[in-house]
Amino acid sequence: MTKIDKVLLTGKTHTQVAGGGSKASRHDYKVNMTLTAPGAPTHQFDAIVPHPTAEQLFAGAWSACYTGAIGLAASARKLTLPDDMAVDIEVDLGMTGNAYFLQARLNVRLPGLDQEVAEALAREADQTCPYSKAVHGNIDVALTVTTA
Repeated sequence: MTKIDKVLLTGKTHTQVAGGGSKASRHDYKVNMTLTAPGAPTHQFDAIVPHPTAEQLFAGAWSACYTGAIGLAASARKLTLPDDMAVDIEVDLGMTGNAYFLQARLNVRLPGLDQEVAEALAREADQTCPYSKAVHGNIDVALTVTTA
């Protein structure tokens, strides 16, 4: 994988489980939408700016999917996820020479869980989430799991 020499911009999202769905927002809170599971009757878009970047949209979709994948992993283990679980994803657009590349950082917060269990859930989610599978081996991705 090619490492980015110069970051041009970063799309940031924060996704947390809230009332049976996931809530994703851009880091500066200009995009704030309520997401639901497939088959749910509605999607609510609270405050969308006219032009979020592709990196912000990708990070938002990825974080919502990844949050769901953590839920599946926890369910398979008969674990209850903490109410304040969150996934923050940052996707950088950058350059090396004249070529453009992406890189990402996933920060998973599972407060109150054992660190080893939380890391196992995050790894399982990485194997389940279609977005994670799509970028695996294609871009540099750093995963950090905290339980505090």
